[in-house]
Amino acid sequence: MDMRKIRKLIELIQETGIAEIEIREGEESVRISRDSHHAAPTYISAPPQMQAAAPAPLAPAVAPEPAAPVANKHSIKAPMVGTVYLSPSPGAKPFIEVGQTVKSGDTLCLIEAMKMFNQIESDKSGTVTAILVDTGMPVEFNQPLVVVE
Repeated sequence: MDMRKIRKLIELIQETGIAEIEIREGEESVRISRDSHHAAPTYISAPPQMQAAAPAPLAPAVAPEPAAPVANKHSIKAPMVGTVYLSPSPGAKPFIEVGQTVKSGDTLCLIEAMKMFNQIESDKSGTVTAILVDTGMPVEFNQPLVVVE
């Protein structure tokens, strides 16, 4: 991939505040992500895949809306970037509902990242007072998902 294109992508990341972007051109791909502790983005070039896959359409760059204020409340946050799912499969009963009592270690939702489903567990026992995400919604690292009091 052309270094000028990579530099332009880095500039785009800096200007828009997007946390991560991945671009594929043929068998080449590049992922650029912003380190959450530093302002400078980094880039990593991925090795070509064995099977040629159709490139996924790029979503427009939109800054995520801030979550509802959860000041002075305990929120379980996303440990990774991915897509959140509130039930184990489409049409199945959700893991949690507002008003439900949960124990530490109970599964609250799933986050799909890199085609892997990761269980997100409660780190506190209590009552679910708010679910801040919807099924199929993309989530950022450290984004509040559920409020447990």
